[in-house]
Amino acid sequence: MSKTFYKVGRRPWEVRGTPDGTSERNRARLPGSKRHWLAWRDVHNPKTLRRERVLIDKMPLWWTLGLLSILAIAPFLSNTMLGVLSIFCIYAAINVLWTLILGTAGIFSLATLAVVGVAGYVAAACNVYLGVPWPFMLLIGPLAGLAMGALLAAPSTRLDGLYYALLTIGVAEICRVFILQLRPLTPTGGAITNVDSFIPDDWFLQRPGLLLGFAGAFLLLLGALLVWRLVNSERLGLLLRVARGSREDEAFAEAVGIDFRRARLQVFLISSAALGVIGPFYAMYFGSISPQIFSLDTMLLLFAMMVIGGLGRAEGAVVGAAIVTFIDRGLIELGPPRIILVALCMIGVTIFAREGLTGARAQFRDYRNRKSGEARARRTEKGGEAMPEEATEVHDKQELYYRRFNKRLRERLKTLITPELIEEHKRDPLGHHSDALARVLNYFRRGEMADKYVIHRMKPAEERFRIMAVSGVRGRPPRVVDDREYTDIKDAYHAVFLLRVNDLMDS
Repeated sequence: MSKTFYKVGRRPWEVRGTPDGTSERNRARLPGSKRHWLAWRDVHNPKTLRRERVLIDKMPLWWTLGLLSILAIAPFLSNTMLGVLSIFCIYAAINVLWTLILGTAGIFSLATLAVVGVAGYVAAACNVYLGVPWPFMLLIGPLAGLAMGALLAAPSTRLDGLYYALLTIGVAEICRVFILQLRPLTPTGGAITNVDSFIPDDWFLQRPGLLLGFAGAFLLLLGALLVWRLVNSERLGLLLRVARGSREDEAFAEAVGIDFRRARLQVFLISSAALGVIGPFYAMYFGSISPQIFSLDTMLLLFAMMVIGGLGRAEGAVVGAAIVTFIDRGLIELGPPRIILVALCMIGVTIFAREGLTGARAQFRDYRNRKSGEARARRTEKGGEAMPEEATEVHDKQELYYRRFNKRLRERLKTLITPELIEEHKRDPLGHHSDALARVLNYFRRGEMADKYVIHRMKPAEERFRIMAVSGVRGRPPRVVDDREYTDIKDAYHAVFLLRVNDLMDS
């Protein structure tokens, strides 16, 4: 009689390789950084007893496949859809750099299009009225974008949130009105026309010209993604991720020597200079530039891309740009209803995915884990012990015995917690303790690092202490437990002891 095997649980899909142990491992690094293109980790397979190589971060692989698929389908698209694809690349590049300002730096700036427009107008005016060749426009644009970014960055050190957002909207509107009233330089309704382009005149609006324009827009998107990777994944991004959680985290970052305000300004200036490249490219791609680039309509479309794709992620910026650009430009025959379609997409995404489409997977995983935990809790009536249903999901079976031992130890220690024991610790937290108190303290000391209480001295050489809880994750700062301060270190020790006792009694 043949045996029947049933699948228990499921393993995540992994990319695995078999490294050759006789040859030296050579891994290419991302230009300008210490990171590798793909993050591999060597693991030992207990079944085959062989060494395997696992791709621990699949996102670069998905990015490569997605960008290659865009390159593969572009030559087979019609002229109209090829133009839509080029505009998608331009909007996606703007969104990726804007995500650096909004997500990484945490500056709620709405003047992104103002930076792009000012850089585009300055470069186009230099080309049309001063005769500057078009390749130099790609150098003038970043300088103009950097100057505009420095002007906008100055008030960000004093204003934040809604006030700064209103200020940047006002700056963008002032730029639009100024361009409209600047008759000597923009006589045709605020627009500058006849801008030289990297597309030859004979190819303009022709198939070869559209393909060349798409190639330029695609390189623009690759450049924006490279800037995102170099800023967000390197030192600046790590510093800002430490300090962007809350005001308490910012105070902690300052206490450990992180100048997060300076880091935010650096990210803002780098993003503004990179946005300054998009302005001249926009003028060269269309052969002109108009005040439409400052308009509130375009800004709202970028907002819709952020909301649909997800804020704070480069993949969200690109996915949102793809969806909104396809609806707004690819379905232009629908007329005004296509705007309603964009609004319906925004409402639907915000109802079902709180962090956009790219955050839906993590949201679904959290939901599944929560439901799985609730179902497991309903099956388990023995506290920390694992039932057979759960045991099938635990790879290391020793963990089951440790849980059982830990549960019994906690039940035993709970009987030792008495008012006399707490009073003994309060009298002398660091002195010679009784056997019962020593057992309880030894149990507390060998606890896991996640959520473990620590004492934080407020300032060096000052007797002011606060209780914090470490995250247990490298790079993630501790959180402040409460706002109470202690002027005696023994009081702080006893407060930590009481918190641990409460956790023990509630377990």
